[in-house]
Amino acid sequence: MAYYALHALQHRGQEAAGIVSARKVEDTMRFSAHKGEGLVLDVFSAPDVLTEKLQGSMAIAHNRYSTTGSGGIANVQPFLTKYRSGMIAVAHNGNLTNTKTLRNELQQEGAIFQTTTDSELFLHLIARSKKESQLDQIREALRIARGAYSLVIMTNDSLIAARDPYGFRPLCIGRKKVEDGWSYVVVSETCALDIISAEYVRDVKHNEIIVIDDETVKTGEIKSYLIDDETPCSKHCIFEYIYFSRPDSRIFGHNVDKVRRKLGKNLAEESPVSPDSPEEKVNVIAVPDSGNTATLGYANVNNEMGYPSRYEIGLIRSHYVGRTFIAPGQNNREFKVKTKFNTVKGVLENKKVVVVDDSVVRGTTSRSLINLIREAHPKEVHMRITSPPITHPCQYGMDFPSREELIANHHDEISEIASSLNADSLHYLSVEKLMQSVPQEEGVGYCNACFTGDYPVQIDLTAHKHSTEE
Repeated sequence: MAYYALHALQHRGQEAAGIVSARKVEDTMRFSAHKGEGLVLDVFSAPDVLTEKLQGSMAIAHNRYSTTGSGGIANVQPFLTKYRSGMIAVAHNGNLTNTKTLRNELQQEGAIFQTTTDSELFLHLIARSKKESQLDQIREALRIARGAYSLVIMTNDSLIAARDPYGFRPLCIGRKKVEDGWSYVVVSETCALDIISAEYVRDVKHNEIIVIDDETVKTGEIKSYLIDDETPCSKHCIFEYIYFSRPDSRIFGHNVDKVRRKLGKNLAEESPVSPDSPEEKVNVIAVPDSGNTATLGYANVNNEMGYPSRYEIGLIRSHYVGRTFIAPGQNNREFKVKTKFNTVKGVLENKKVVVVDDSVVRGTTSRSLINLIREAHPKEVHMRITSPPITHPCQYGMDFPSREELIANHHDEISEIASSLNADSLHYLSVEKLMQSVPQEEGVGYCNACFTGDYPVQIDLTAHKHSTEE
C-alpha cells in the first residue's frame, strides 16, 4: 500500500524514495528500511524488496523533493533511529524557517548530524526532550520547530501524523476496511488514497497531532491533540492549488480541479484574446499537465465573452523522460524542453495561439517553450499565467530561487517580460483574482508570500536554502 501510494505521489518528488516498515517478531517490533535515489519504480525494482524485506503491519514512505540539503543516500527519507523511548521513523514534507538557529544550538550541545536536511532536526528535538511519554516528546519538538511541516512518524506501537499550526502543506486521513477493523492511511493528497481503494476520512487539521494505534484499528477512534494551545488562522500554500497538487486530488478539503478551472476563468475575464476576424477562432492550448484544467476554464470563458475560441491539444508531453535522460554535453535548456514537449503543428500553424501555464519562475523554460511553439509557425503566441508574478522566494517548501533569479524582478513592465520570453503578449492573473479563485471559508487563509512577500512565519535570516520533503 505504501509503495503504490508513493507512485500516486511521484509528482511531488522525483529525486529519491524510501519506505520504512515495522513488523512484530515474537514480542519485539522490528523495523526495516529501503531507500534509494531515483523514481519509485526504480528504487523498489528488486523482486524481494516489497515481498520479503518490507513486511509488516505499519509503514511510512517518502518521495524526496529538495530545496535544501545535497543529494546522496544520507538525505533520503524516511529517517530511522533508536533512542531511549524506542524506535522512531520520520518523514517530513515542508520547510523549517529556524533551521540554522536550531542546528547551531544542537551542535553546541553536542549533537552529531548525519544529513544536511532540516528534517533531521525533528529526530534530535524528540530525542532530547525530557518529557516522559513519546507523544509529549513529539509535541514539545513540534512547538520548537517553526515553519511548514506535514509529518508522519512511526513508533513501536503507533502511527503519528501532524501539521504545523498554519497548515502550509496538505495532509489527509483515509481508511480501508480489513478483516479485524480498519487499516488507516495518512497521505499528502487523496490521489494516493484512490490508488489503494481507501476512502477519504478527513484532513489532518492545522495545529493537530493525530495518533493511530491498535485501538484505532478496532474502534475507528483517531486520537487528536493540539500542538500549540491556541490555533491560528490557517495559511494554506496557495501554490498547491496553482501547480503542485494533482488535479484529481482533494487538498485542504477541496477539489484541485475545480479551483484550477476557476483560475482559468478569472484569467480569461482579466485578459481575453480575440481572433483577427469573425471567421477565425483562437486556439487555446495548455502547458501540460498542470495547466490542463485551467486552460479549459480559460477557453470556455473567452468564448462566452464573445471571442470565438476552442481548447486544443497543441503540446504533447513525454512522460518517459527520467532525470538522467540528458546526456553530458546536451544539458542546454532548449534540448531539455524538446525532450519533454513536442508540438502538434496542425493546431498551431497560421493560428492565433493562447498558451496557458501555471507560473513563470526564471523564465528560461517558458522562453524555450515559446521558441518551440514558434517553430510550428503560428501567427501569434500569447502567454496567459494562472498566478501573479513570482517576486519572492518560498520559505515553506517550494523550490523557488532567490529574488535575483526570478525574472519578474528583472523587468519593470510586463511587456518587457513578454519580449524576453518571445511572446506577443503576456498577462499574469492578479493577486486579487487569485484570492477570489480559491475556496473561501471562515478561519481559513492562504500563504501567497511568493507573490506578495508577506511571510506568515518569521524567517531565520541567518539561514540560506532549506529543504522540503514529500
